[in-house]
Amino acid sequence: MIAITGATGQLGQHVIESLLKTVSASQIVAIVRNAAKATALRQQGITVREADYNNEAAFTTALQGIDKLLLISSSEVGQRSAQHRNVINAAMAADVKFIAYTSLLHADRSPLGLHVEHVETEKMLADSGIPHTLLRNGWYTENYLASAPAALEHGVFIGAAGEGKIASATRADYAAAAARVISEEGHAGQVYELAGDEAWTLSQLAAELAKQSGKNVVYQNLSEADFAAALKGVGLPAGLADMLADSDVGASNGGLFDDSKTLSTLIGRSTTLLAESVKNIL
Repeated sequence: MIAITGATGQLGQHVIESLLKTVSASQIVAIVRNAAKATALRQQGITVREADYNNEAAFTTALQGIDKLLLISSSEVGQRSAQHRNVINAAMAADVKFIAYTSLLHADRSPLGLHVEHVETEKMLADSGIPHTLLRNGWYTENYLASAPAALEHGVFIGAAGEGKIASATRADYAAAAARVISEEGHAGQVYELAGDEAWTLSQLAAELAKQSGKNVVYQNLSEADFAAALKGVGLPAGLADMLADSDVGASNGGLFDDSKTLSTLIGRSTTLLAESVKNIL
């Protein structure tokens, strides 16, 4: 049996969609925080079990009978280490045989503040003794395209990444890799640095938005503090705004770039091009 945490989340849904191409629904267990949101999964024949990252006991119960676990990292930055420890402890208690974990691109040397909790989780996995694979995911293209509507409205795409190259891929691209690793044998012990085939700058993203929309869009580079303040000004929580600003500065220092093409090799196809992603949101 294969279990997926965060199964109703944006990445988790894509993983299950990919998994169903090669794995029977009867072999998939979706672990969710709120079972009421998992009706569609049940209708596909997938077993749904409820557990919260903060509740080790609930996870121990949810992981009974599970052979392989895809641990999708928690979305609660600052609480991830403790939450992931709960899941890993539960996996040990439930005798899970293999874990794949969605970490961060080059977590061991990343300039992004986000790397800290991922490195801590990677060490927990190493200490657990459970065979595992690290899926070090780069940035999701969707992270930046969420700002496209405002950029099109105001004619300015703001950020703090300078001319840093961002080798992003879509959630569906990363999900395809996770589905393959969790459903196949032979991946234990691997560290996969996953990123898109194509790298681009925020200036190039602004130009692509302008090209496809027919509107004037330019990139405006801000300091980390000014970018964080702008994000807070449009209603983002302070913690999230600070994290996004820090990540942009990390991108300016190469933190979101990788040209190994490990992701496309793993999924057997090219990753989704930026132009295609822009076209889809427009």
